[in-house]
Amino acid sequence: MSDDDRFTAFVGERLLASGPRRDVLLALKTHHDAGGGRALVFSDATGRQVDFDLRGTPEEVVARAEARKKAGPGRPKLGVVCREVSLLPRHWEWLEQQPNGISAALRRLVDDARKREPDREQARRVRDAAGRFMWSMAGDLPGFEEASRALYAGDGKRLRTLVKAWPKDVRAHVLTLADEATRLESPQPPQRPANP
Repeated sequence: MSDDDRFTAFVGERLLASGPRRDVLLALKTHHDAGGGRALVFSDATGRQVDFDLRGTPEEVVARAEARKKAGPGRPKLGVVCREVSLLPRHWEWLEQQPNGISAALRRLVDDARKREPDREQARRVRDAAGRFMWSMAGDLPGFEEASRALYAGDGKRLRTLVKAWPKDVRAHVLTLADEATRLESPQPPQRPANP
């Protein structure tokens, strides 16, 4: 399962559910139908808040979310999204000379950069997700700014100290994401071949 399929839901400072999309949706639906308080749902991949339509039966809620995921933005078959890009004239000139057009050249450049350091790129994305989550859930908590600096500096020890007084579930989620980023950045020791 990809990180894009993992979500975390909070009611106030309390963790409601965390895990695969379906599990979180079912917990949200149960909470909603029981008249529970407003829940905030975050994508674990991006740290951004997401909304789900909780009308109907649990099966309808899940089916609607899955259909929305499959449809995706932009050109349906490719998932292409149009955005504006600002470049200098020399960049446009170079791109216009590339085979298969400007969009294909940009996609190749991005894919090549992602392949060079996949773990480092993934670590940056996880750290950014932790930062977005922190901003939403802990932006007004004591030590937020210093904790944010520690997160982006990769200083796990200082981060743990700074978030110690934060609500337990918020603290735990921030540290889980920060630890994942650190794990991705740490070089893996080489595997020794098994003795024949």
